[in-house]
Amino acid sequence: MTVQFNSNYLESYSKEYAQAVSDRFFNGRQFITGQEIIQLTSSAQVNFFIIKRLFELWQEELAKLKSSPYFDYRDIAVHDALTQFMNVLSRRIKVERTFLEPMIKTAVEQAIKVAVDPVTFYQGEIKKAPSGKINEFIRENKKYYKWHDRVISFLIDKAGFGHDPEAYHRAISANFQVIKDSLESTHMLLATLGEVKAFNLDLYLPQDNSENSLDESATVQDAPETPAPSSFFEEIEDESSVATFSQPLKSETIVEKPIPASIPVVRNTSYSTGVSLESAKLKAQFATESYKGMKGIIGELSESLALNQRFMFTKELFDGNADLLRHALKSIDEAGSFEKAVELVNTRFVSELGWETDSEAVWEFMRLIYRKFLD
Repeated sequence: MTVQFNSNYLESYSKEYAQAVSDRFFNGRQFITGQEIIQLTSSAQVNFFIIKRLFELWQEELAKLKSSPYFDYRDIAVHDALTQFMNVLSRRIKVERTFLEPMIKTAVEQAIKVAVDPVTFYQGEIKKAPSGKINEFIRENKKYYKWHDRVISFLIDKAGFGHDPEAYHRAISANFQVIKDSLESTHMLLATLGEVKAFNLDLYLPQDNSENSLDESATVQDAPETPAPSSFFEEIEDESSVATFSQPLKSETIVEKPIPASIPVVRNTSYSTGVSLESAKLKAQFATESYKGMKGIIGELSESLALNQRFMFTKELFDGNADLLRHALKSIDEAGSFEKAVELVNTRFVSELGWETDSEAVWEFMRLIYRKFLD
């Protein structure tokens, strides 16, 4: 079965969506900051894809810098300085409309593709991974995947696939077949775009193909170029301010469904027991890590977070409450030692907020605290 996607409609819709968002935000403003991008639209996936693109651009610039034959970028001091520089830079994002609007357009296109056909989208993501580093690529980018992320996230730390992209492609397809009935509704995900412009799935995917839009056996092809309709949708009137516009829609609040028993979930359990974190095991785990960035952090924790860490912790650990994250970081700064900080985290946050102590977000958060108190 060949699924005919209307690429002409997707192109026009994404362009109009990006223009509408830009018109609204940049009314009287010259720049947008990183924190504002995270809350730019009611679709978290669109926002996170914009942030993902920014980090990709940074990586490209860093790669150009490292290609210089005149300096030793492998030196530990240089590596640490670059890491600190990138963290500082991530807190100073300022993007003008001219550069942001194309990013919004691309992010909308990507969000629609992952909502309608996650298998093809995530297989395409695998193709972007550097040779021999597919697992690292998935781990690094998982935080940006908000729609149908279970189609790919189960592959993290999955032994046996080696470095073969085709093995990952087959695993994604097989996993999708098992969990597809428990995934979020495509219509519900796309409805979050409607706060700006309603998306007509029937125009993008003809009715006779709609039942196969999430079928991994279908071959996806762009439909032949056809004239786009003059108006794809009715604009939703916005009676609120920009601040209200940035708040997520309730329809995007997704209840996580249990993963079927037949899909193994690999978790890093070497640093947690039950529902509490143990400082001794955490220290033993982190002490074995040899990456160059493991060093003490100068200053307060709240000033040391990279942007991607800030929105990951806010969303995944602190129920989307940025003020709660700031309060937690301030309390941890005052703990005095790593052991006391772990005790504070266990007492105030692990049980109260229902943290999964073996999750990637908790692991990253505790690593940051370890670095704070590292002698």
